[in-house]
Amino acid sequence: MIISASRRTDIPAFYGEWFINRLKAGEVLVRNPMNTKQVTRVYLSPDKVDCIVFWTKNPSDFIKYLPEIDSMGYKYYFLFTLTSYDKSVEVNVDKKMNIIDIFKRLTDTIGKEKVIWRYDPIVLTSVFDKDYHFKWFEYLAKNLYGYTDECIISFLSFYNKVKRNMRNIDCCLPEMPMIELFAEHFAEISKKYEISLYTCSHEFDLNKYGIGHAKCVDDQIIEKITGNILKLKKDKSQREECGCVESKDIGAYNSCNHGCIYCYANCSEEKVSLNVSGYDPNSPMLCDSLTGNEKIVDFIVRSNKINKYKENQFDVFE
Repeated sequence: MIISASRRTDIPAFYGEWFINRLKAGEVLVRNPMNTKQVTRVYLSPDKVDCIVFWTKNPSDFIKYLPEIDSMGYKYYFLFTLTSYDKSVEVNVDKKMNIIDIFKRLTDTIGKEKVIWRYDPIVLTSVFDKDYHFKWFEYLAKNLYGYTDECIISFLSFYNKVKRNMRNIDCCLPEMPMIELFAEHFAEISKKYEISLYTCSHEFDLNKYGIGHAKCVDDQIIEKITGNILKLKKDKSQREECGCVESKDIGAYNSCNHGCIYCYANCSEEKVSLNVSGYDPNSPMLCDSLTGNEKIVDFIVRSNKINKYKENQFDVFE
């Protein structure tokens, strides 16, 4: 089983103590966001968890937990979002130079093969226009040179929550000619700094620019990190264009304090504030607790290991 921690919130930035407590307890409770009376118990023993995928904008306070996570036998990698926006868009995100330093510190701690850079989403406004993105994407790529091998990009998706949160922003969605212009410039920049470039959850094909389709939860990365061949299927719960393999998300919506206006996981500041006020690092649920009228269902957890991984794939069949 792959654990996603988390598409719904930034666990490394805000809930590190809760997460490490869940690993020690060996289980976590996750409320179904579509049916709040249904709660899933997910067992987290390292013999069943093949890999943990962390999604974060700032793991500064989480790095201290990594030696303990290592000692418990868990394997993991990070999807690290680092964009060029100021506090008008990413309200509570730290200064970018500080985030760059944290990115480098994380890489120095665990290795660049376990730190994937996300420049996501690309938001186009009169301020954050193409020239702005070309300039600052190169600035970030230059500063991250040698600290990551891969970057995943995507253009903003207008979910209903996003439309509501961005109703006062003069945002536009790019047509294909603009997307190809971005692809051409970003590919040139990425090549200069030896970073492979991929798109996330887009159906358009940019292969002619050397840009492939990403798997954020990536079976190939996981196999290299874990040293095992895994039997993993495409995650049917994600969009059709998403290339991710199956994972179990243990986060909670409306609990991320970054305040990014493009966020699809938060309904409102008020909802986030209410949930965060109930945060208990010792609770089996994130920013939540049982009320007594829930049905708790055990999630069937199995390792996806087939056999040991070998660098030369032909050797697998010997």
